[in-house]
Amino acid sequence: MSDDNTEEVMVLESEIERLQAEVESLQHQKQEINKDITFHYSQQMENRQEAGKEMVMSRLKEELEELEEDVKLQTEINGITLNSCTTKTLQNSGRKLVQQLSLSGNCSELVFQVEFQLSEIKQDSERSKRTIGDLNVVLDSSDLQNFSSFLSRVEESRDLLLFFRTLRTFSDRCDDRSRTFQQFQDKYPSVVTLPGGPRSEVMTVNHPKLPGCMLFIHWSVDVSREGIVMPKINLLTKIPERGELVILSSAFESLLRILGPEAALESIIQAVSLSQET
Repeated sequence: MSDDNTEEVMVLESEIERLQAEVESLQHQKQEINKDITFHYSQQMENRQEAGKEMVMSRLKEELEELEEDVKLQTEINGITLNSCTTKTLQNSGRKLVQQLSLSGNCSELVFQVEFQLSEIKQDSERSKRTIGDLNVVLDSSDLQNFSSFLSRVEESRDLLLFFRTLRTFSDRCDDRSRTFQQFQDKYPSVVTLPGGPRSEVMTVNHPKLPGCMLFIHWSVDVSREGIVMPKINLLTKIPERGELVILSSAFESLLRILGPEAALESIIQAVSLSQET
């Protein structure tokens, strides 16, 4: 090989080495760029995920606050407080959803528990039909005997709206009675006694001039099978010799019609109180 050819080969080899070094440098730069891009992309994805999480949490917090406010408002409106609610899915076939629900709560002093099945069948993309089945109602109340036939009808008809509406009315009438009894005992402590407490149906008025002779105010709150709430007040007197309770109906019923419950009862109590002073 001539010197010229040798020199040309050396120049080519040198050029090849330079190009290889340049390629390696470019590949290294590419790797660094890819790492940088990957890092920044990962950072952006993490930032977006964090921002997304914060947005979701913020939205859930707002929805929870709205639900709590709605529950508070509903409680103020209907007087019913729900203490627990559990749901168990029994069937979910896409078109039909069956759930077992259990609710417990109170309406004033009345504690209740309601269990039922809720079935939802999709009729089309926008409409669905819901039905209630296997309704069972448990009510903790001393006046349950006045509620039994109504509860049976509610369970038969599966009319939850009727139950809660009647429960509120019944509770209000019981609260009226309790408030009135307590008011009279506080106002006339020497005459009025509440043997079963203010939540019971009976208030006694003791006659000071006739030992053993007492007036009994029996104030019941009855509920018809149709859900009609009917307060009923009777005035009875105890005859000491015979130990019997006699209903004093006609005169007292006239007082009730003319004066209303509280004024009629107070007129009876005042009459006994005046006889004590004379």
